[in-house]
Amino acid sequence: MKFPDPPRGIKAIPWRLPICFYRLKLGWLLGGRFLLLSHTGRKSGKIRQNVLEIIHHSPENHAYYVVSGFGTRSHWYQNIKQDPRVTIQVGSNRIAADAQRLEPDEAEDIFLAYTQANPQGIRWLAKLLGYEVDHSPEGYRALGREIPLIRISPKRVGANDLFPS
Repeated sequence: MKFPDPPRGIKAIPWRLPICFYRLKLGWLLGGRFLLLSHTGRKSGKIRQNVLEIIHHSPENHAYYVVSGFGTRSHWYQNIKQDPRVTIQVGSNRIAADAQRLEPDEAEDIFLAYTQANPQGIRWLAKLLGYEVDHSPEGYRALGREIPLIRISPKRVGANDLFPS
């Protein structure tokens, strides 16, 4: 699958704008639907940030799931592949975490559930990004196997678990 090119320059402004909400301490306005991902640049070593849509949240293990809409070409994806230690902010809560790409079998089920819960959103997003998708369960499963789906899991602090069961 050929992934679309990530936007650069002025075309990137709409994609970067939600970061301002978090910088202005207004991340809570985006609620539990989005998260701010802070990660280390693989070349610069500087902290980089992206706002990503949460496509699934697992209360059992406190993990958040996001996709790389621009596939493996996204700089944030390449950065977390090199260094999976990240910090996320959901609403006003900041969490130290680790990021891991899911295997295709696990990813396709999560992605399919997201598409079923957001049928209009996925049609709009697929068109915006330039994906040619068969808008059927089989088509969404196929896309879910290809597009990188990332699990972001909070770090645990020894015996004093950050999130007790």
